[in-house]
Amino acid sequence: MICGVKIIFLMAATFSLNFELCFCMCARAEYEINGECCPMCSSGNHVYRHCTEDTSTACVPCHHSAFIDAPNGLIDCFSCTVCDPGKSGLRVKTPCTRSSDTVCEPLDGYYCTDQHRGGCILAQKHTNCSPGQYIKHKGTAFKDTECAECSDGTFSNGSLLFCQQHSKCEELGLIEIKAGTFSSDADCGTKTPAGLIVGIISFVVIVVAGGVPVIVCLKLQEAFVCHRNFVSMLINVPMPVNIVKTLSWLKPVGSC
Repeated sequence: MICGVKIIFLMAATFSLNFELCFCMCARAEYEINGECCPMCSSGNHVYRHCTEDTSTACVPCHHSAFIDAPNGLIDCFSCTVCDPGKSGLRVKTPCTRSSDTVCEPLDGYYCTDQHRGGCILAQKHTNCSPGQYIKHKGTAFKDTECAECSDGTFSNGSLLFCQQHSKCEELGLIEIKAGTFSSDADCGTKTPAGLIVGIISFVVIVVAGGVPVIVCLKLQEAFVCHRNFVSMLINVPMPVNIVKTLSWLKPVGSC
């Protein structure tokens, strides 16, 4: 008899607990506020006034630059994400609406370093390969550039997709003026025949050797003409006899 009473009591307690749980749990499209289960607002809208025993939930659309992407019981919408080219290296891929947030993507030359819900929230500039390196794999919107070192006998300025062979001056009929490095090509120049060099040097020597006597002779001749004119001027001017006799030794000595 006692066992039967206990069983009945437990059944009653279980029924009461289940009844309270069912009474307090709101439906899937409702939210609980102040002991009431209120209907949720649809995506793109937020709660303007909560429901009461006599009225339903009052909803209004999200304002500009705000969104809610799911049914809700919120009194405010979320601010739209800003794709900032200057700070985050991002641009707008899909504009924000009342029911969906902005979707950002990396700018050209950038790659995403932090993704969220199908979009990018932070990007970084692609690595620039240094001189002496080549671009092994070009950067994408979600992967950085991969660089690799040039091997011996090749070069790259850092912007090439593969290293180039150094120019072989001898095969081009030229001489190597400057050897190539990992970042620059070899410098080649034309060969100057030995006979031409000897001829040029000989010509310069002849010009110098022959020019000096000519210049000296011209200077002496100029001095002689000046001297002769000066003497003629003195002879034509009346002078005392003793001065004329003194100057009589001045005679032309000939030219060079």
